[in-house]
Amino acid sequence: MYVDSHCHLDFPELAQNLPEILRRMEQNLVSHALVVSVNMPQWPGLMELVAPHPHLYASVGVHPDYEDTPEPSADELAGMAESPKVVAIGETGLDYFRLSEPLEWQRERFRTHIRASRKSGLPLIIHTRSASEDTLRIMREEGADEFGGVMHCFTESWEVAQAAMAMNFYISLSGIVTFKKATDLQDLAVKLPLDRLLIETDSPYLAPVPYRGKVNDPSKVIHVAEKIAELRNMPVADVAQQSTENFFRLFNKIRR
Repeated sequence: MYVDSHCHLDFPELAQNLPEILRRMEQNLVSHALVVSVNMPQWPGLMELVAPHPHLYASVGVHPDYEDTPEPSADELAGMAESPKVVAIGETGLDYFRLSEPLEWQRERFRTHIRASRKSGLPLIIHTRSASEDTLRIMREEGADEFGGVMHCFTESWEVAQAAMAMNFYISLSGIVTFKKATDLQDLAVKLPLDRLLIETDSPYLAPVPYRGKVNDPSKVIHVAEKIAELRNMPVADVAQQSTENFFRLFNKIRR
């Protein structure tokens, strides 16, 4: 069995085709998917989407790319996280790629989410892009290692991965690892301890080869596992088993 540790099934391009996507997930042995929150206005709809499905779960949080959006407090996030369907805080983090300084609002939002993790006892889903130094610094300052989490859609260096793992974080690889030019990430996929590996689609984005450029969905997470198995010269069943075990260990509110 496989799991998709990070997707956005509530986004319109996927939500409108949900029955077909769920059918393809079943066909491809994808047993669970974590539908990740990006802002508060969309969160009620996300919760409505996952509610009827025992194999779909949610997070609660505000993505660093969303500048002009309601800012929940740590107490508010922790309160929303009491729902049985909410298993993580995020996605949160820093993204200096699309936005430019002053970005103190983004750093303060990140701190708020780490505090919500500590209040709720739930792991963090962290997004970092062109901001690894500040991301790691704030993680250390705010005690993100207390409940750990995952560095999602990881594309940073091996050194950043090591620093995150030292703080009780998993490393999640997406369809980017299948891209021909992603040689640094492919090298990291070989080095990464299997007991720290998660796999994801980040759908509807980043469809893996051979679907690159098309709309992605959780049924395609198997291609991420297949590429990692190829790179490590090991059976894909072993990658599936270990990444699935890691998923349930980290997101331990989920009933297996």
